[in-house]
Parts: sequence; C-alpha cells; structure tokens
Amino acid sequence: MKIEIDTGSGFCFGVTRAIDKAEEELRQGQLLYCLGDIVHNSREVERLQGLGLVTIDHEEFNNLHSARVLLRAHGEPPTTYHQAEKNDIHLIDATCPVVLHLQERIRREYESGDGHSRQIVIFGKRGHAEVLGLVGQTEGTAIVIETLEEARLLDFNRDIALYSQTTKSVEDFRKIVAYIKEHISPMAEFSFHDTICRQVANRMPHIREFASRHDVVFFVCGQKSSNGRVLFSECLSVNPHSFMIDSPDGISPSQLSAVAAPHSIGICGATSTPKWLMEQCRQRIEEMIN
Repeated sequence: MKIEIDTGSGFCFGVTRAIDKAEEELRQGQLLYCLGDIVHNSREVERLQGLGLVTIDHEEFNNLHSARVLLRAHGEPPTTYHQAEKNDIHLIDATCPVVLHLQERIRREYESGDGHSRQIVIFGKRGHAEVLGLVGQTEGTAIVIETLEEARLLDFNRDIALYSQTTKSVEDFRKIVAYIKEHISPMAEFSFHDTICRQVANRMPHIREFASRHDVVFFVCGQKSSNGRVLFSECLSVNPHSFMIDSPDGISPSQLSAVAAPHSIGICGATSTPKWLMEQCRQRIEEMIN
C-alpha cells in the first residue's frame, strides 16, 4: 500500500518564521512568553512549551512588567504595543509580513477617510486573532462579515472599502465583491482589496488534487485552525473518505477500511500543521497495517 505525505502541506512562511524566532530566543536561555498559542496546533504548542515557551493570554500580558514577549504571526492591534511600552515589555514581533502589510493598509484607509461616511469591511472570522488585529487598526469601527448573507446587511447607501483576512477563500471573497457591486448605490463608492495570501489560497486547488488521487485521506489539523477547516472541506468535496485528525491517536481501523482494499492513503494538513506530526501519522498507519 502506498502512503504519501503531501509535500505542499505544513507550515506557511509566516508560521515558520514565528517558530524560528521562538526557538532562536529560547536557545538564549531566557524566559520567553508568547501572547496566545503560537500556532493553532496543540501538539506544536506542547513541543515549544517543552523548550520553555510560556503561553499567556491578554489579561496576563497586561499584568506583566519588564518581560520578553513573542507576538505570533497573526498580529496584534495597536493597543498591545501601547501596553508593552507602558509595562516595559520587550516585544519579539513575529507578525507575518503579509498580515503586517494588511494592517498598514487598513490603518491608512481609516486615517485618510471620514469614518462616518465610509464602512471599512473585513471579510474574516469574527474573534480570530488576525481579525482582531485588523479591526484594531480602525479603533474597533471596522465591520466584520463572515458570509455573503452578512454582506447583504451592509448599508449600500454609504461608501464601502472591503478587505479580507489573509487566509479566507478567494472564491467566497469574489462572490461578496460581485454582490456589493450589484447592490451599491450609484451615489456611493465601493473599493475592494484582495488581501488573501496566495501561498495559502493556492493550497486549495492543490489539496483537492492530492485528495482526489488517494483512496483514503487523513487531514492532520488542530481543532482551533480556521484555515484547517477550510482546507479539510476541500478534501471532502472531492473525496468522501477524508478524515480530520489532530494526532496519530485519531486514526482508527474503521477509517483505514473505509474503502475496501485501499491502494493508497494520503496524509495532508493545514498551514499550522507541523511536518513531524504528519510523519508520526504515517508511522502510525504503517504500524496498524503491519
């Protein structure tokens, strides 16, 4: 039986950069905090905690003084930087350059216009760390929409400037753009900015192709990964024998036998899935087969 790990799966550039920064800092032997899970994968978080990384939330961050804190790839709102300066916190900023550029664009949009006349709209997951950082560039005034249905609730008599979380679906973004174009008032202006990371977006057609050429697919992903849920749905769309697992322990004999006498098994994952975890899943499957 052929067992293949998808070479296109695994950490994206932003996540790799953040983890490299964390490991570099930890090698110096000093206490290092991380504001939120460094990546939406509990197994990788546990590995880094074993090296000394301490994960904290915003409440704990606000009570820290004279400490070293890593900002993960998702980015943070301006209030976090202000709090760090106030509390003499040294920040190791691992914000993904793509996210950082998007933050700057939204901040310029907000500062250059009349907030009462223009709606700054962000297509993204409400409450997601990246989206919180983007909304923070507008002092909390940006409107977050998660679906086309929510886009229909916008005020089409006012100007709209549309942006997107970097990991959203390009196809869904284009549907929202088309709808707003069709319904915006002739007296209002509509500008849209495709700010979706192509390194992430291009994984969707790739992972569909990968899933379609295997009998059974195991998609390795942390429970908190929104990118993972999107990519897993792409697997399911072409292969109903796709299973989402977060570790080798999630693999069961019934899943392996979902197809009678399978000839090939594929293992893939999200932008937050470490390669070493997919390799462990492959080893687990080999042990179960043997």
